[in-house]
Amino acid sequence: MYAAPLTRRTVLRSAFTAAVLAGTAAALAPVLRARRPRQTLTPAPLAEETYRGRHIAVDQAGVRIDGRALHVMRRADGSYLSGINHFQSYPTRLELARAAVDELGTAQLSTAAPHHG
Repeated sequence: MYAAPLTRRTVLRSAFTAAVLAGTAAALAPVLRARRPRQTLTPAPLAEETYRGRHIAVDQAGVRIDGRALHVMRRADGSYLSGINHFQSYPTRLELARAAVDELGTAQLSTAAPHHG
């Protein structure tokens, strides 16, 4: 086999290629790290309880009172609002559901999905 002589041009081309590859890897590293799913130290607990005779279930899908969905909105500060009372926020979805039960009294939630027009 014939090996090409090591010239200044070959050394500079190799160094430039290595620098471009290193720079690209350094630029892409934060993007690739951000795409990885984040691990939580403790999973969010699921809650289910009977409060004032009403069955409350809180899970990843949402909040249900007596099997009917309660429309819940998350605020920018991390607290929650419901369709029952837009004027007060609660730190957890369970506390929000209890307040909704208090507000509903003996009334039931609608079975229709919330509509935003």
